Amino acid sequence: MLLQFSFSNFRSFRGLQTLNLVAGNRDKSLPGNCITPNLPGLKGKLLRWNKGAAIYGANASGKTTVLEALKAFAEMVKLSAKLTDPKEPITQITPFALDPAAAAEPTAFAVSFIQDAVRYEYRVAATREHVWHESLRSFPSDKEQIWFSRDWSEEMRDHIYGHATPGTFVRDPGLEKRTLPNALHLSKLVSENNKQVEPVFRWFKDRLSFLDLSVRSRLGEGFSMRQIIDKTALMPPLLELLRHADIGVTGASVRETDIAEAELLRIRPLIPEGQREDFTKAKLLQAELLHSAPGGGSLPLDWEVESAGTRRLFALAGPWLDILQKGNVVCIDELETSMHPLMVRELLRLFFSEKENPNRAQLLFTTHNPLLLDPTLIRRDQIWFTDKNNEGSAYLYPLTDYEPRQGESLVRGYMAGRYGAVPFVPGGLLGSFKNGAAMEKAVHE
Repeated sequence: MLLQFSFSNFRSFRGLQTLNLVAGNRDKSLPGNCITPNLPGLKGKLLRWNKGAAIYGANASGKTTVLEALKAFAEMVKLSAKLTDPKEPITQITPFALDPAAAAEPTAFAVSFIQDAVRYEYRVAATREHVWHESLRSFPSDKEQIWFSRDWSEEMRDHIYGHATPGTFVRDPGLEKRTLPNALHLSKLVSENNKQVEPVFRWFKDRLSFLDLSVRSRLGEGFSMRQIIDKTALMPPLLELLRHADIGVTGASVRETDIAEAELLRIRPLIPEGQREDFTKAKLLQAELLHSAPGGGSLPLDWEVESAGTRRLFALAGPWLDILQKGNVVCIDELETSMHPLMVRELLRLFFSEKENPNRAQLLFTTHNPLLLDPTLIRRDQIWFTDKNNEGSAYLYPLTDYEPRQGESLVRGYMAGRYGAVPFVPGGLLGSFKNGAAMEKAVHE
């Protein structure tokens, strides 16, 4: 469960940004959209966190970058232990490009989350050359426990490790020396089979999911098809979701098809010589949806004639239900692509339902769809915006900064630019409407 994520000096963002999922106690609306964890040290305190957040913003305002920052942090944790060259750059670090000084300054990430009923805080600051700071804190009770911390010393050209809270974490000086300057100590500990920090690593590796639904993505149907082929526990709800989506689907199956001869000729040279014969015999798996037909029957349609929205919904249905079942945190870029706004609403309602989301899955998504700014669907403290200042630096801020009145139309306010985060094109895209009144007067004269 994600509580808070902060980052700075990453791509279009220069300063420190924080996405906080805490739910305000004053707002009593939509209690199903909130999670109230029973944590040591928090008993008796009414602390709730949201099941998700929607990020709005104009094109190139940085909303996708917020999700990419969290993904870069996760990739850094998962891949860092594989580094064997101390001179290899940390590829996940991409500092703010519009200020030359930013390249020499660390990019910072910090995340607060819950794993196995324990709250953790993990912080990293790094340039592409080496890690400047790394620390891990645990809160098994109301008292903070520092498990390890390390800071880069320019004078020593090495890391200096701080003291752990007594009785909480056993340091390994030998392992500390074997941790490369461009690698994370957390990842090195896991690679050396340290069981104490493994839950932290597992949160990044197993609990975080990233889906790109933008027009540039190629979300495949493979996961959803596998549920049907293997008749997994996800197959019944997947078929149920398709039947209730009002797209005329009554069922689904997966069939084998031959690989087209043209495709064989194109791919064959790329296949190792010893495997070409087996590849020629291979079959392609293709989804086949049954649709309602006149007279009450059902007929299959060729996958290629299915609409983009139907294909996108089928591809998304399997992963969506899997995330709900596992209680993961999922980040989705451009949730509404190729899908009707009402369909997106229904997918969100699944996430925010206590019945359909008993394992407390969470959703962070970017969108342009103002119709989702509906107080019967999303709480006000679940709405965030991105925008850019005059120096080209992006920044992240919540709707609650504007303290919108109860009953205020958020859709109208957003479209009117009351909260920022919308394109500013007063003269039109070609400038044709600039000084329109003056131009009209000149024409009449």
